[in-house]
Amino acid sequence: MPARDFKSIDELQNALLEHRYVADRALATVLFLTLRLRKPLLLEGEAGVGKTQIAKTLADLLERPLIRLQCYEGLDVNSTIYEWNYTRQLLHIRALEATGQTDAAAIEHDIFSEAYLIKRPLLQALELSHDGGAPVLLIDELDRADEEFEAFLLELLSDFQITIPEIGTIRAEEPPIVVITSNRTREIHDALKRRCIYHWIDYPSPQKEYDIVRLKVPDAPIVLAQQVVQFAQQLRQLDLYKLPGVAETLDWVRALVELDAQQLDLPVVEETLGLLLKYQDDIELVKRGPLAELVERIQAQSGANKTVTEQEA
Repeated sequence: MPARDFKSIDELQNALLEHRYVADRALATVLFLTLRLRKPLLLEGEAGVGKTQIAKTLADLLERPLIRLQCYEGLDVNSTIYEWNYTRQLLHIRALEATGQTDAAAIEHDIFSEAYLIKRPLLQALELSHDGGAPVLLIDELDRADEEFEAFLLELLSDFQITIPEIGTIRAEEPPIVVITSNRTREIHDALKRRCIYHWIDYPSPQKEYDIVRLKVPDAPIVLAQQVVQFAQQLRQLDLYKLPGVAETLDWVRALVELDAQQLDLPVVEETLGLLLKYQDDIELVKRGPLAELVERIQAQSGANKTVTEQEA
C-alpha cells in the first residue's frame, strides 16, 4: 500500500490498529507526516515502549521490506554499507594464477565487481528502492553508535546515495522510509535532529496500556489484564534503576496466562517478578518495600470494581 493511499490521520491510525499497534493521535500524526513528506522519523523514549515495533508495523502495513540496522559502539562502514569478500577474492586470484592468467588489471577488474561485494543494510536499502517500492529502513538504537557514524548517517540522509570507488555511485530511485530510534543514553546531534521529524514516546497511560494488553494477549482474563496494568503503572512511580516498559508488561501477562493465573496474588507476583523487572536490586527493593501492600491494594480495587459492576447489572 503506497503511503499516498492514506487520506487522513484517522485512516492511518485505524490501519495501525488493524495491524495490532495502538497509536495515539500524536504518534499517528507524525507517522502520517513521515509518509507524506518522506522525511526520516526520529523516535526517542525509554526502552520497551514500542519504538522498534513501529517500523515493523509500518513495513507490514505498507507491504514493504523491512531492513534493520542494529547500532552498537564501534559500528563502521564495513558493518553498515559494504565490504569486499576478501576470502572469495583471494581464492579467485589463486584460481586464475593456476590457469596462467596473470594480467593484473584484468584480475583487479574481475575481483572488484558486484559478485564479490557483501552488501550491508544501508546499501541494501538504497538498492531495494529500484525494485518497485522503497523499503522501511530501521536504524535501531542510534544512541549506542559513535558520533562518527552519526555524522556519516547525516550525509547519507541528505542525498540517499553511496559511492563505492571500484563500482561507482549507487542512488536510491525512491528514498527509503527511515525510522531511527534512540533510548537517549546520549544526545543525538542537533544536525541530525533537524533532518528528521522528532517524536518522544512516553510510557502509556493506564487505558492505553490496557488496550495494548487486550490487543496483544486477548486470552488474558480481563481482571488479570487490569491488575497487571495497574501494577506496572505503580512500579513506574518508584525510584528503580530500570522501569518496566510495555514489552515487559506483555511478557508478564503472557507468562501469567501460561500459569493459568486469573488474578494477581502475592505468591505468583513474587515468583514471576523477574519478567517485569530486570535488575536484582530493583526486585529486592520492591520485595522488601511496597510489594505486599501494592498487591493488596490492587486486589481490593478489583473487588470494588466487580461489586459496582454486579450492582449495575
